[in-house]
Amino acid sequence: MTTPLHAPPGWRAWVIWGVGVSAYVLAVTNRTSLASVGIDAAHRFDADASTLSMFAVLQLAVYGAMQLPVGIWLDRFGARPIITIGMALMAVGQLVMALSPNVTVAIIARMLLGAGDAAVFPSVLRLIATWFPAQRAPVMVQLTGIVGQFGQIIAIVPLAALLHATSWTVAFGSLAGLCVLFTILTALVIRNHPPGRDADVSVDTDTGAIRVVTSSADTSVGLRAAWAHPGTRLAFWSHFTTPFAGTAFVMLWGVPFLTAGEGRTNAEAAGIMLVYVVAGMLMGPFVGMLSARIPHLRSRALVLPTIALQAVVWLTVIAWPQPAPLWLLIALALALATGGPASMIAFDHARTHNPSHRLSTATGITNVGGFLAGLLAIFLIGFALDLQGAGTPATYTLEAFRIAFLTQVPLWALGAAFIVIERKKTRIRIGLDEPRRRKRPSDR
Repeated sequence: MTTPLHAPPGWRAWVIWGVGVSAYVLAVTNRTSLASVGIDAAHRFDADASTLSMFAVLQLAVYGAMQLPVGIWLDRFGARPIITIGMALMAVGQLVMALSPNVTVAIIARMLLGAGDAAVFPSVLRLIATWFPAQRAPVMVQLTGIVGQFGQIIAIVPLAALLHATSWTVAFGSLAGLCVLFTILTALVIRNHPPGRDADVSVDTDTGAIRVVTSSADTSVGLRAAWAHPGTRLAFWSHFTTPFAGTAFVMLWGVPFLTAGEGRTNAEAAGIMLVYVVAGMLMGPFVGMLSARIPHLRSRALVLPTIALQAVVWLTVIAWPQPAPLWLLIALALALATGGPASMIAFDHARTHNPSHRLSTATGITNVGGFLAGLLAIFLIGFALDLQGAGTPATYTLEAFRIAFLTQVPLWALGAAFIVIERKKTRIRIGLDEPRRRKRPSDR
């Protein structure tokens, strides 16, 4: 290798990261593009609530299912072709969405979006590992996640404004055009690794140590070994329980609830959704700092209080005897915004309690938890609306929404119970707590 090992990242590294993170912003926009136009989608496709739920459910299911194949392909081909293919898939998906004549075609379009979206974030992480010094990677990863959330803002405000000012075809066709642009940009600008290196490696510029970058799950150990550690199960249930309420709110059901249910204007609903996005971005670094400072109290001091806060505020909104005041809806957005930062603690659990050779597998298991709970919540809310005969925009009512959102309670309860159980087992496993002694007959 001819590239100096101690060289800091140059302008080319920043340009490549800039294109990559911009592609990620667009991917997040595509992922949440129904956030503020769910009612428009229901009208366009004459879809009931359960059918509308399937738009997001199948999209998330494909996204989750693609994580392992994407990791393997990244190891084989590098970031450049994978992120380019991901952008191309999203371009096709949004074009199909723009022109789709019926629900079936639209659902296929959302599945294409899920597949393309799955390729982008892991590819950007790969670029960070190969173009930036190893000691800068944690900061760059956090920065990438924060910048990416601007995609939600684009989906909530400009996209909705464009759709209402023009048409469904123009709005989603414009997103398809942006995806085509970034397909070309990623192919032209992004490179797998710096010139002079013949492999994807991460360099520690302090020591000169070189580590080969890999992304795929460790199939040699297998899922069973990773799942056997209670720390992995604690990570799974933490990621299962903390973000799903916010996912269901921002991806599909938030704006219909706020407008058709609570009677808020589109502008007020957009403002509340923006509070959710911005608050999550601001809370992320703070929660990460606390997590690092209290590694043995993460579940008790951060994860479980987050779940309790979300449940209490949601139940307060549901129990309010009339449409909730604006301050309470803003409080709901702030409470739900804690879920995303708190869910990142799950990956701290996975990293802390697993050896490096099975970290990818443990991380994959953890990631599945959030997607599983999110798609369950989205589907159950839609199903509950349909059961009440309130499955279309013309029949949405506040009372129906209140009952539908109660379907989140069993998910919170299930997840919180398993967090408590697996936390205890994990503390016993690492020697922080004594195992329970079985009582002998003579002790009774």
